[in-house]
Amino acid sequence: MSDLDLCYLPAHEAMRRFKARDLSPVELMEAVIARAEAVKDPVNAFTYTHFDEAMDQARKAEAKFARSARTRALEGLPIGIKDESEIKGKPTSSGSLILKDHIADQTSTNNARIMAAGGIIHARTATPEFSCAGTTWTRLWGVTRNPWNPAYTCGGSSGGSGASLASGTSALCTGSDIGGSIRIPAAACGVVGYKPPYGRNPDDPPFNLDFFCHTGPMARDVKDAILLQNIMCGPSPTDISTLRPKLRLPMDYKPIKGWKIAYSLDLGLFEVEEDVRRNTLAALDVFRSLGATVEEVDVGWKPGALQAGIAYLKHIFGAYLSTLLADHADEMTTYARQFAEQGGQSTSADFVASLEAIAEMYLTFGPLMEKYDVFICPTNSATAVAADMDHSVEKVQINGKEVDPTLGWVMTTPFNMLSRCPVLSVPSGRAGNGVPTGIQIVGRSYCDADVFRAGLAYETARGVWYADAANRPAL
Repeated sequence: MSDLDLCYLPAHEAMRRFKARDLSPVELMEAVIARAEAVKDPVNAFTYTHFDEAMDQARKAEAKFARSARTRALEGLPIGIKDESEIKGKPTSSGSLILKDHIADQTSTNNARIMAAGGIIHARTATPEFSCAGTTWTRLWGVTRNPWNPAYTCGGSSGGSGASLASGTSALCTGSDIGGSIRIPAAACGVVGYKPPYGRNPDDPPFNLDFFCHTGPMARDVKDAILLQNIMCGPSPTDISTLRPKLRLPMDYKPIKGWKIAYSLDLGLFEVEEDVRRNTLAALDVFRSLGATVEEVDVGWKPGALQAGIAYLKHIFGAYLSTLLADHADEMTTYARQFAEQGGQSTSADFVASLEAIAEMYLTFGPLMEKYDVFICPTNSATAVAADMDHSVEKVQINGKEVDPTLGWVMTTPFNMLSRCPVLSVPSGRAGNGVPTGIQIVGRSYCDADVFRAGLAYETARGVWYADAANRPAL
């Protein structure tokens, strides 16, 4: 197996080979680090790297496997951690000049769980400043680009994680998602991303109390996403929102023959590129081939639904950032400063109106889902968004029509609004510009296993990406 093949080896397969002693964690880490150095300039997926420390940990993992010692679920795997959550004694910037010298004095629960499971944090993955954009560029770290076509965005805010997985520089990655920040880069980069239902995975205060906010796994295939999700999830004594008991997902599922699947190409809210439509319809045909009944539905959402979601984000997250303006406005990116300014102008009446709109959305979606096993729609509605697009000053058009440049070109935010619904984004193909497209598989509230069962059935029938050179970015 070549070094490049090692870089794209599924994490669960790497674990099997470690245990069989067909592969060493040192071999994998060396290949991944070499790959990271080789693609650093065109992709720019990482902020901080910890390569020397990672190699030391890989040697320790190698010794454990060599002597058949007890090993853990992620033992020896190189895992990229979004540069947002903290690791004690390590820098965390959240993509901001304001935090360029910040050293964490505690470790976020998810990171502690990953390290306790033997995962090796070799690098931190890039994010837009304070994770408040659907593209990934900052004044501190520059532009992170899509490995499939560097002219276009890798998505955001977990853009570095998506780009790292697509370019073969991490086995697994973490992400966070308040408006689509796991699923947007998952679709844009052709990988798998999971937004768990609210409370399934712990988060750091105060945003563990924000029901739009979710932490979750990103991976190159569905089984790898399950592997990491099983480590991240479960109740935490520092997060009152987390659910009991811990949900452990199986790695294998029964077929979906006989399932009923609902779909919408635009949710009644979005302009959608033709390539995205075409690839979504092709994906739906795969589900039909598996014996599922697939039916188009009207979710019944009003035109202002997306704006209600954006209003919520401004009131909670934007207002949080607005506290930085007095002392740090000149250090902020244009988009973070705009978001903070808008948050400072939000009123309690705006917030209540957003909650009313969210409740109204579920009054149609909830009863609809009583008739279906899962719901499917595109993840991103556009692929041709520039890597350095600044939504605070630039426009985005789809099909010749101007859309909201922040979240009007992605179809993810409605499912942060319906936050208790699990959502798995999986690849659906590529557009004419080479940028991948994705579909969202949405489950009924807290029915996590359903979306993984559907996603794994689809992936098995369609074939996994990254298996050979024809299915990898030509970097």
